[in-house]
Amino acid sequence: MSDPPALGQPVRARLVDVAHAAGVSKATVSKVLNGRDLSVREETRQRVHEVAQALGYRPHAGARALAGSRTHALALLVPALANPTYVTIARGAYQRARELGYLSLLAEDFDGQQADDSFNDLVQDGRVDGLLMASARPGHPLVDTLRSSSVPHVFLNRPVEGSGRNVTMDVARSSVTALDHLHGLGHRAIGHIAGPAGIAPSDARKDAFLRHADELGLQAAPVASGDFTEEGGVCAALELLGGTPGAPPPVTALYTSSLAQAIGAMGAIRSLGLRIPEDVSVIGNDDLPIAGHLWPPLTTVAMPLYELGTAAVDALVAAVQGAPTGDIVVPTEPRLVARGSTSAPGATP
Repeated sequence: MSDPPALGQPVRARLVDVAHAAGVSKATVSKVLNGRDLSVREETRQRVHEVAQALGYRPHAGARALAGSRTHALALLVPALANPTYVTIARGAYQRARELGYLSLLAEDFDGQQADDSFNDLVQDGRVDGLLMASARPGHPLVDTLRSSSVPHVFLNRPVEGSGRNVTMDVARSSVTALDHLHGLGHRAIGHIAGPAGIAPSDARKDAFLRHADELGLQAAPVASGDFTEEGGVCAALELLGGTPGAPPPVTALYTSSLAQAIGAMGAIRSLGLRIPEDVSVIGNDDLPIAGHLWPPLTTVAMPLYELGTAAVDALVAAVQGAPTGDIVVPTEPRLVARGSTSAPGATP
């Protein structure tokens, strides 16, 4: 139960009050009162207007102004701010948005939890000109909402098949780059720590790893999946390494899907009494400043994350201005950053 209003202050009906009384969603009330959706049944439209009148509901002046004009604001929805990958993407998006005269707003989706009503309202009620969605995954409710929405939007990093508005990187090439590096050092038993199943970039990276491992004739290329976190890296690394302290590892190198996984994997390797890189080499996907300050410094495959953010904003602003959408792949290729965590099998640095 909400707190009563302060004495002397009139109670002002809110959009949510009209929605509850009329038995419909806030989005439906907004569309009806703004005259933006003729598909709503006449019976529902009449009920919404009657309830709004009975409650004395008056739209906020700012909301009325925004309903018919550009806000010059874009919303970026990311899975988890704890993942530094999305911090870099967000920086690229924010800087490009500023250059183009837009404000970039950031919202966290906690990797698959349903977007709450407030975020849906932000998009559907015209408070932003467009949406950059980096958290798309099978079953996400906002993906279905956007299919029937006129709100300009693009999907970045995690594409939606058939949408025709995906902005992505060549993630398959990152696996090829990592494997070529490790194979060139002499490794023939290489494990891969993938992300959770169903995440498009992770699936593409894993498929490319297995395909290129077969092309190279590797004697072992096992895969274990884990969250894009340090703990996910620990659990997957222990699975690939056998988990028995003092035992020779079945693989001599690990390639991870994220930098956080690599940090966890390095901890798991040490917990088994193994050395990096003498016993097990480690290479992580994505290059961030912290990689060079680990011990040993982490070899990485640098992905064009900043460029992904800028390209997504370019595509979205073009869509806001009426240009047709299309899938875009950032042309910058993955780049190997060699450091001390990789060496020839058994080599002494």
